[in-house]
Amino acid sequence: MFCGLFRMHERCASCQFKFEREPGYFLGSIYVNYGITALIITVGWITLRFGYDVDPELLLIGFLLFLLVFQTLFFRYARALWLAMDCRIDPAIYADPPIAPPEETHARQ
Repeated sequence: MFCGLFRMHERCASCQFKFEREPGYFLGSIYVNYGITALIITVGWITLRFGYDVDPELLLIGFLLFLLVFQTLFFRYARALWLAMDCRIDPAIYADPPIAPPEETHARQ
């Protein structure tokens, strides 16, 4: 899907599936990325702070670094997950258009 760290191919090389359906299509992937990051940080904070009594300042620095690295690296996976969810929920949008049957040639009688 990707030809760089953040740049996507327009279409799949093997099946010609168009990745971006319209401008702003992948806006939802930002919510996926944010939600997963927030869940990890929340569970991590509660576990480390109250389970292991780690200093809050140390947690803040560690989770800020985690936030920057994880969201940057998870960007590609969030887009792929968004596209997969969309294809799963509404597969009719992504079906190939019907191919018209070849015109029948009538032999002269």
